[in-house]
Amino acid sequence: MNSPDVAVGSSPVWLPANQPTQFYAGGDSIQALRGVGNARTDHGPEDWVGSTTTRYGKETDGLTKLADGQWLRDAVRAHPENWLGKAHAARFGGDPAVLVKLLDAGQRLPVHCHPSDAFAQKHMGSHFGKTEAWIIVGTPADGGDVHIGFRGDESGATVAEWVAEQDTAAMLEALNPVTVRPGDTVFVPAGLPHAIGAGVFIVELQQPTDLSVTLEWKDFLDSEAGGHLGFGYDVVLDCVDRTGWDADRLKRIVRHTEDSSPVTDLLGPDAASFFRAQRVRGGAALDPSFSIVVALDGSGTIKTESGDVPVTKGDTYVLPHAAGEATVEGDIVAIRCLPPAVTE
Repeated sequence: MNSPDVAVGSSPVWLPANQPTQFYAGGDSIQALRGVGNARTDHGPEDWVGSTTTRYGKETDGLTKLADGQWLRDAVRAHPENWLGKAHAARFGGDPAVLVKLLDAGQRLPVHCHPSDAFAQKHMGSHFGKTEAWIIVGTPADGGDVHIGFRGDESGATVAEWVAEQDTAAMLEALNPVTVRPGDTVFVPAGLPHAIGAGVFIVELQQPTDLSVTLEWKDFLDSEAGGHLGFGYDVVLDCVDRTGWDADRLKRIVRHTEDSSPVTDLLGPDAASFFRAQRVRGGAALDPSFSIVVALDGSGTIKTESGDVPVTKGDTYVLPHAAGEATVEGDIVAIRCLPPAVTE
């Protein structure tokens, strides 16, 4: 399905499932989307699509491997302008600056948050923190449960006590319960405490790290050290957003976009400096950009300057910048995930 020069970054590349083992259970949504035999369900709840990012503390786990056996990460570093475009490469080097996942929560995820760029640079030796966003593509019939942001301001001492005692009930009670349904999106700024409920299936965009501060580690992680990544809770709890999130604040980050246009922006301007996402359909005209395409329904064709590729439900592709302008044909519905906006 891919051309011999797959690593050069000149044409679209089809991607198989890439499911590193995680600490929590998945459901059957990734397999149902991709097709039986193309994905696994045993503790592979995340499909890291077109990943140049490794799991925390790992050398290669999480990386996408191309058909020629090379890591996509190394191919992008070798040909950054082909894959990413001149302007992006000038700013970020050979880093796409975005990680895309399919996340299938077979159980409720623990209460956790992620550091900001500034916090990660100061304490963790990472250029990027981990702001993220969720595009909801599946839930139980009556909607999915997520918990986002504290209902009111909380003191550092209170949060530290919850973590020390592993008081799950208090943590969840302090968070806003939000019901989500397919078509909803949630922008999750760094520091915002959150948990995703069982049965929620998302396309997740995030900054390219695996940095998580797990407030609720008991019954999820092997040890407390995994919760604070070895830095100590006295350090990492300073990254937690302890301010209150009322209904008005939540409306800024939880959206529903019902639109049959060929191209629909899903995340809005607040996310654009971190990543962007579009729902694309037949008739869409796409500008040149590194992008990850996740086909959710239907079938069709993506026509690029470097060639055409067939796309059907469950397919995932990485489109290099050098593939040029593209058009989408057919009854396909897909999510197009893009890096931060960079001016040419």
